[in-house]
Amino acid sequence: MAAMRSAGILLFRRSGAEPEFLLVHPGGPFWSRKDAGAWSIPKGQIEDEEEPRACAIRELEEELGAAPELDPERLIELGSIKQRAGKVVEAWAAEADFDPAALASNTFAMEWPPRSGKQQEFPEVDRAEWFDLERAREKILPAQAELLDRLLEQLDG
Repeated sequence: MAAMRSAGILLFRRSGAEPEFLLVHPGGPFWSRKDAGAWSIPKGQIEDEEEPRACAIRELEEELGAAPELDPERLIELGSIKQRAGKVVEAWAAEADFDPAALASNTFAMEWPPRSGKQQEFPEVDRAEWFDLERAREKILPAQAELLDRLLEQLDG
């Protein structure tokens, strides 16, 4: 069985000497009480025959709602990482601003509570927030922390 593949975009902005990073918190009941190590870059599953860069832009729009417009040719390639469960995430970065108060994520349906037979809708992303590097490292999924380092290397170079 092939590993699941996702694509996403790490937004960053320079509001001072150090960049800040936009991370999103997954919605739904499983993540509601998790914080440190639970946040992510906006990302989602690559559909069959979909180009990963196009998927990353689509997912940014779906998860943020009012996502900034990005030029696909100006994205900074960050390569791929493998998460603990085996999912491979292909990532890019883009310098852009976003107001977390404008978050309007798409939703997903799931049976909740478990074995209740009731379907409930939950946002894919329930929060978005800008973090400095230290806080981003605390909040982001451990495997995705490498993406912060890769972006910093490219910004320094």
